[in-house]
This record gives sequence, C-alpha cells and structure tokens, in this order.
Amino acid sequence: MANSPLVHIVIPGDDPPQIQDSRHLKRLEPYGQVTMYADRPETPEEKIARVQDADVMINSRGIVKWPGEILRQLPKLRMASTCSIGTDMFDLDVARECGIDICNQPGRTAPVVAEHTFGLMFALAKRAAYFTASIKSGQWPRMDSIYLQGKTLGVIGTGHIGSEMARLARAIGMNVIAWSYHPSDDKAQQLGIKYVSMDELLQTADVVSLHVMLTEESRHMMNREAFGKMKQNALLLNCGRGGLVDTDALIDALSSGQLAGAGIDVFDPEPIPSDHPLLYMEQVILTPHCADMTPEGVDLLNEGAVDNVIAFLEGRPQNIVN
Repeated sequence: MANSPLVHIVIPGDDPPQIQDSRHLKRLEPYGQVTMYADRPETPEEKIARVQDADVMINSRGIVKWPGEILRQLPKLRMASTCSIGTDMFDLDVARECGIDICNQPGRTAPVVAEHTFGLMFALAKRAAYFTASIKSGQWPRMDSIYLQGKTLGVIGTGHIGSEMARLARAIGMNVIAWSYHPSDDKAQQLGIKYVSMDELLQTADVVSLHVMLTEESRHMMNREAFGKMKQNALLLNCGRGGLVDTDALIDALSSGQLAGAGIDVFDPEPIPSDHPLLYMEQVILTPHCADMTPEGVDLLNEGAVDNVIAFLEGRPQNIVN
C-alpha cells in the first residue's frame, strides 16, 4: 500500500476544526488522496458514505463515533488513526474482527492535559467561578478557599497523564497517593507516591483525579458507593472520560454537600445538554472537553495522527490498540 496513488485517506468529520488547517496534512500527499470533511456526519448512513471508499481514516474528533454495526459496513477500511489518546469512540473488538487497526497516541499530550487538570484543581480550590460570578452580580462574598499545600491528592490511574499530574502536585507540596490496575514499586519510587487500595484512596484524598481509560470495567467507577466513601468536602477532577462518572450520583453528592466541588472537562453525553443540572451548580468548574486544546497540544496530536498513518502505509504500524 505504501506510496500508492490509489490509497484513499479520509477525515470524516473535522468539526470543531482540529486537523483541517494543519501543516502535517501535506506530509500525506505522496501517499495518496486525502479527502477532508469539515462538517460532522449526522447519521450512520452519512458516516458510511463518507468512509466507504477509504483505505485509511483519520478520526480527528472523538465525538464522531464508530460502533460495530458501522465498521462492518466498511470492508475497504484497513486502519484508523485518532487525534487523541482515548479510543472509546471505536468498537475495538469489531475493528479487530474486521481487520481494522486502530492507532492512538499514548502519552503524547500528557503534560498539556495534566496542566489543564491542575488548573481545574486550583480554580475549584480558590472558588474562582463562584467569586467571579458573585462580583459581576454586585456581591462581595466571603467564603473560605482551600489551601492545597500539604493536602492529599488521590490519582486514579498512573499512566502518562496521571504520572504528570502527580509530579505537578508534589511540586507544590501535596502528598500523592494513587490507585492503578497495574501498580509498580519502581513507578511509586520514581514518582514519589504511594499505591493504596481504592477504598483507602477515596477515604483519604482531599482531591481525587481520574486518569484511567474508559472501558466496561471502569465505566461509572465513580458511583454512589464511591462518592459515599470520599472525605467530606473533597474535590473531584475528571479530565479522562465522562463515562467514568455516574453523573446522577455526582449531582447528588454535590447537592448534599458530600463533595465540595468538581472540575469537569468531559461529559456523558457530549455536548452537555443546555438544561443539565451541572450547569446550575455554583461549586463546579466546567470546560468543553478541551484539556489538550492549546496550539502546542493540537499540533502534537495532528502530527501524531499523521505519523501513525505514514508508519502504517510504510509497513511499520505503530500504536495499535486492538
């Protein structure tokens, strides 16, 4: 397939814009035809129509989903590259069954995402949204903020992003404990953290930050039972995936005062509905799934997506997750 002019590379829905103006797209020109759709496909039929002749797809927006019933109708597709670390927009089992390699970018924007999560933690602790809204409405409120130095951060998932979050927290004098599917003594020593059970983390941490992939095992790992175990007035951060959290349970924990606040970049569903209860809660900080959306982060993701495509077309596939 390498260097064949017959190779068709399709970007099926670059909305909001991610890769359409990227300098990295020119690197694909020697490998075949690139077809860009700058609007989002609205129906399954439209997705199939756009990709049915593609050998390779770059799925630049995670909001464009590829369930098994659609992938089975794309017999020509051999590879899909994501502009993301997460791959939950694909049915990985069906992709494997159909011989479609799904390639992501593990850790590529970890510093960018961790910095965003770190910022949400500070915005929550210092009541930034509440104070700003109050002052703009003519009030001059008095409420204690949260002093973070010396407090305990509980990191759930110590991959690239979770590890960087731990490093940032330790740099300001926080204690860091962690839970992982694969705890490692070497990693604990390297990061200066302590691995603990999930129950101990929830019961001990002043701030809980989610950094695991969304799988059937991790879906709604933060549920009513988990929130009930957390310290009174703890903070929750989620820059992982919306499905990690049972949103109804989160709303109840916030409303009851069990949690002091939540910083959320990812939602289930996305975009968040305009009448969603989270939008009316003073103790939350919300950002629109943009943790890696800095000029540096966008360029890194676009470069990585194109790198994966070129590697595949040259017969040396990389970052295959399925």
